Amino acid sequence: MIKMELDAAGVRDPELREAYRQCRTINAQHGKTFYLATRLLAPKQRPAVHALYGFARVADDILDDLAGTATIEQRAERLQELSTRLFSSLVDRQSCDGDPILTAVVHTARTYDIGWDLFDDFLAAMRMDLTVTDYPDRQSLDRYMHGSAEVIGLQMLPVLGTVVPREESAPYAAALGKAFQLTNFLRDVDEDLTRGRVYLPADELAAHGVDRELLSWCQANRRTDGRVRAALAEQHAIARQVYDQARPGIATLAPPSRPCVAAALTLYSDILARIEAIDFEIFGRRATVGKPRRLAVAVAGIGKAWVNRVRLRRV
Repeated sequence: MIKMELDAAGVRDPELREAYRQCRTINAQHGKTFYLATRLLAPKQRPAVHALYGFARVADDILDDLAGTATIEQRAERLQELSTRLFSSLVDRQSCDGDPILTAVVHTARTYDIGWDLFDDFLAAMRMDLTVTDYPDRQSLDRYMHGSAEVIGLQMLPVLGTVVPREESAPYAAALGKAFQLTNFLRDVDEDLTRGRVYLPADELAAHGVDRELLSWCQANRRTDGRVRAALAEQHAIARQVYDQARPGIATLAPPSRPCVAAALTLYSDILARIEAIDFEIFGRRATVGKPRRLAVAVAGIGKAWVNRVRLRRV
């Protein structure tokens, strides 16, 4: 399968092919819902999407330091090193020194003319995560989400292609990235607390009598206090509104890309629905979409993708 994708994308260099293979493996291992949706893309599009995901994952792993041994200063230094190496390759065309993830993402950025500023904004948001643990209001959270979520949708847009000028499709792509992240924020309140972070606006929580102390109580007792449930329900409604803003953008994409994005939107929306279905009891359990549902969405998307490809061949 990967050979077919790389051949379709015109990637011939052995080192570059191996770089894309490693990105694909990272996506398959860590981004199961997203990876499933990428199977609906045309083969030639998939390597680029895997490269973008792989780069984002590398930065995220530096940030979270799963081994738990790096200090904030050390993680900041590693992020800066990643940034320096990326832009040295993008701007000055310096070697990636055998780093497969950088090799693939730099090739993708050049191939699809992805704005370098989007990578800069993404890395700036990652740096925020080193020291910012709470967000006082929606405006401050939105600033963070621009770099951590919206730019991901904007990076994807040149790969997906559009039937309108790209700038017309851009707000929808940004909104979809934001919707996905808002879903993750709700699903992962428990996990984020363990990492010392709260990705919900403090003033909106406070309107329901909720603060970090109460959230920590819920985590310790593995139950959702009524005040927290009301606050989460409000955040849930906001996330739904962002999905509604993003949905019309699917029609602005190139036809071969629509089934993939529609499937991703459906599956992440299902996570949001699952959070509501368990009555926001998100402490000690993780809201997930079952495998039968994921497969059903994928099968439906495969059918639509096949029809779109057949139509294009006839044009």
